[in-house]
Amino acid sequence: MILKPIAISVALAHVANVVAAAEYWESFKSAVDPTHITIPSIPQTTSKDAATQCVYYQPEKFDYVASEWPNTWEIATSNGMTETAEFKALYNSIEWSKMPNIPVRKVDANGAIDTSGYDFSSDPDCWWTATTCTVPKHKDINADIYTCPEPETWGLTYDDGPNCSHNAFYDYLLENKYKASMFYIGSNVINWPYGARRGVRDGHHIADHTWSHQMMTTLTNQEVLAELYYTQKAIKLASGVTPRFWRPAYGDVDDRVRWIATQLNLTTILWNLDTDDWAGGDLIPMSTVQHTYDDFIKMGSNGTFSTSGNIVLTHEIDAKTMDISIKNLPAIKKNYKHILDVATCMNITYPYFEKTVSFAPFGSSNVSIASSIASKSGSSTPASAAAAATKPAGTANPSASASKLAESSISGASSFGTSSTLAAALIAFAALIL
Repeated sequence: MILKPIAISVALAHVANVVAAAEYWESFKSAVDPTHITIPSIPQTTSKDAATQCVYYQPEKFDYVASEWPNTWEIATSNGMTETAEFKALYNSIEWSKMPNIPVRKVDANGAIDTSGYDFSSDPDCWWTATTCTVPKHKDINADIYTCPEPETWGLTYDDGPNCSHNAFYDYLLENKYKASMFYIGSNVINWPYGARRGVRDGHHIADHTWSHQMMTTLTNQEVLAELYYTQKAIKLASGVTPRFWRPAYGDVDDRVRWIATQLNLTTILWNLDTDDWAGGDLIPMSTVQHTYDDFIKMGSNGTFSTSGNIVLTHEIDAKTMDISIKNLPAIKKNYKHILDVATCMNITYPYFEKTVSFAPFGSSNVSIASSIASKSGSSTPASAAAAATKPAGTANPSASASKLAESSISGASSFGTSSTLAAALIAFAALIL
C-alpha cells in the first residue's frame, strides 16, 4: 500500500528536522574525559587564599581560540558570532515559524524589566518575572522543574559559578559528600575552566546559566540562542559534558525563551525558595539572609515539606554567599532527610547529552556508572553522581512521584520533537503500516 512509504517519508522528514538542532552538541570538542578528570596541582587549584586562586593560568586540555568565541561578559552574539557558518547553520536549522508569538521585553529607565501593559491575570506567556509562572502555556515546550518531588528534601543549587575562589567551598562540599546543581556562566567557564572541571570531577550536577547573565526575555531570538549555545559549548570544552538543563539569570523566562531553549533540548530549572543571599551585605544585611535561611530550615521539620521537597536558590557568586551556605548546611542536614542536587531529586539518569556520566536513582548508593568506570581507570576523584529521569514536556505537576518520572523518561531526554528516540519510534510505527 502507498500508506507505508508515505508514513516512512513523514517519519524520515521528522528525523531530518530533529538531527539538525537537537544533535548540535555532537560537534562540540573537548580533550577532557569526564570519567577520569585530573586537575593540575597549582596554587590556583590548591590555595585557600582568594587572591591566589584568582590569578589567571594557562589551562591544559583547553583548546580555546578567542576569535572563535563571543567576548566574555558581553552578549553572546558579540565578536561576530552571528556571521559564523557555525551559528548560521544552527539558527537556520530551527523552524522559527513555530515559535510562540511573544514580543521581546523592554527595560525601563532604571534598568528593570518593564512589565507595564502585560496581562497579569491571564499570563498568556507564562512570564516568570511578571507572575512567577512555572507551567508553560504554549505547546512543544519542555516543562519547568521548580521543586523536588521527594518529601523533606532540600534541593541544593548554586548559581553564577565557577567562582575562581571556590576551593574551600568545594572542599567542604566534597568532604561532607554534598552534591549540588551548579549553574555555570559561560564566561566564567572560559575564564576558570579548572573550576568547571572540578565541578564535574566532584560529582556535582552541572547546568547552563547563560553566557553573560542577561535578562533573557529582553534579548532577541539570536541573542537568546547564542547565550545558551556558547555556554553549552564552553562547558563541554572545559569538562567533557554538555548539560541538558539550564537556569535563566534572575529567573527571567517566558514561553518564547523556553521554546528557544527547547530547540537545544534544554529544560528550565527554577526554584520555590529564594535565600536572597546574593544581596547580603550590599542591598540587605547578612542578618536578613540568615533569618531567611532559618525560616527555610525550620520548614524541614515543621511539616511544610512533609509531602514534597524544595529547590533553593543560592549562589557561589562570592565569599559571603559561599560562607553562609557552609554555616547553614549542618542545620539543613539536621532538619531535612535529604540534601540533593536537582538531577538526583528528580531521578534524572542522564543530566548530560553524553551517556558517559549517569546518575544513580534517588535513594540508592551515591555511585554512578561513570564513577565505576573512573575508579577502574585510576581517577582519584571520579565523576560520581546520583539521579534519574527528567520530567517530560507538557508535565504540569512536578510533584508527581520520582518513580513515575523515572518510568516515563528513564533516559533524561526531553520528550519534545527533538528527541531521537521519538524519531526512531515514528519510523518503527511507519514500518508497521502495510
